This record gives sequence, structure tokens and C-alpha cells, in this order.
Amino acid sequence: MPLYYVYIVECVDSKGRHQFYTGYTKDLQRRILEHSTGKGAKFCRNKGIRLRYFETFSEQGEAMKRELEIKRFPRKKKIELINTVEI
Repeated sequence: MPLYYVYIVECVDSKGRHQFYTGYTKDLQRRILEHSTGKGAKFCRNKGIRLRYFETFSEQGEAMKRELEIKRFPRKKKIELINTVEI
């Protein structure tokens, strides 16, 4: 059964600002590599990338729902979520 991942990466821009990007994928390592090499989302391009959080799902639809839920979280709640795990 394929796994789907919902993840949060921290992006640091040239001015030192820290922002979060949330996404979902079937291949977490490949996706993080894409973000790191500027081939991922435009939001993450030309920024330092660090994986901060991920969850696994067996159903694509569940992963997509969770991604949307996390994207709607305020910054403070995303930080609380990130702080629940150690990667």
C-alpha cells in the first residue's frame, strides 16, 4: 500500500526571515531534494530549506485533507505542531 506524506519545511530567505511551507507527496526524500535545489514550489526557491515535520497516510485523500488543514493553521499552531516531534 503506498504511503503519502504531509510535511512542513522551514524556509529561510536572504533576509533571515523564517517561513513555513506545507505540502504532501508520495516520495518525501525526493520532494525535499526538489525544494532544496529550487525545483519545488516557487515559495521555497532561493531559500534555505529544512524539514521540520511530517505525517504519513495510507490514503491520498486523507493526506490532502490534512495538508489543507495544516495550511490553514496560524503560524503559532504550526510551531506547536512542529515542536511535538523531533526529526
